[in-house]
Amino acid sequence: MSLERLPSKSQWFWIASIWLGLALFDATQTVFVMRSEGMHHAWVRLFITLLVGWLPWACATPLVLRLGRQRPLSQWTHISTWAIHIGACLTIGLVYAAWRGLFDALLNPWANPTPSPFKAAWLNEFENGLLAYFILYGTILAVGSMLDSRERLAQQETEAARLSEQLSKAQLSVLRHQIEPHFLFNSLNAIAGLVRENRNDDAVSMIAGLSDFLRRILKDSHRQEVPLAEEMDFLQRYLDVQKVRFADRLHLSVDVPQELLVAQVPNLILQPMVENAVKHGIAKRAQGGTIRIRASRLNAMLTLSIFNDGPSLTADWETTGSGIGISNVRTRLRSLYGDSFDLRLQNQDNGVEVSVSVPFREA
Repeated sequence: MSLERLPSKSQWFWIASIWLGLALFDATQTVFVMRSEGMHHAWVRLFITLLVGWLPWACATPLVLRLGRQRPLSQWTHISTWAIHIGACLTIGLVYAAWRGLFDALLNPWANPTPSPFKAAWLNEFENGLLAYFILYGTILAVGSMLDSRERLAQQETEAARLSEQLSKAQLSVLRHQIEPHFLFNSLNAIAGLVRENRNDDAVSMIAGLSDFLRRILKDSHRQEVPLAEEMDFLQRYLDVQKVRFADRLHLSVDVPQELLVAQVPNLILQPMVENAVKHGIAKRAQGGTIRIRASRLNAMLTLSIFNDGPSLTADWETTGSGIGISNVRTRLRSLYGDSFDLRLQNQDNGVEVSVSVPFREA
């Protein structure tokens, strides 16, 4: 709630409910205690007087809360702040005393033989309740301050989450722009090689495939996660380009169960891993090799793995690095999932496998 507007309907409801509960407790407790002690009063009129007597405080609560925001407790070292709050408290006390005095004069709930006139009842009520007014006023300010602090904290957390999401998107955008030129340069070099070899049809096919690939990147650049089915379709466009580049040297094996295609995965997650397998595996072998792509689910985790039967990792591969592809995958996963992911790059029988596990969520 801003400083300049009154409570919403929901806040009015809670204000009314709290004061009604307090009024019912006060009226019921006072009437029953007095009756049990053998006192004689006009019980129905007394109950009504005590019940509706709290109405001025209920109506004044939104104004007190608003004044507390305009002149918060942190400014109570200022004399003007004290003067404003003391004046507001006394004003509410006078209105409350006049309201109660009016009921005392009209209904005589205490069943006095000689009912007090309105002015006398008003002043008597004000003097007797002076301390209670400051306690009530201070309580409203304290509760309002706590609620405002809680609301500000929630707003700060929401803003922090929004900024974190924007930061994540910015990071992913930077990483995507790192990957695109990396792949683009390799593809253009391959096209140039095909032209030099007079494989013009293959060069044209590779240009068409590259065009589709780049169009997909531009189209989906705003999405951080996509269904696995879309990611596989995107990967197929990349592989079509690589098939033209490597011809019969590249063999593919894909094992992705149909029921996992609905899983949400990071956008552009498979392409850099496959590119890493092509660059560090297949491209280093004259006879080419095989790339196996698998997806599996274990409990709440989805695992994607890419295997290539190229050269094994060297003993110091963690020191020398694993290429821009895997580095970007790791950074992007951390941006999206924090610590709730697992990325492994390790030697397997006759090859190297990279696997990534992320929380399983259906699209």
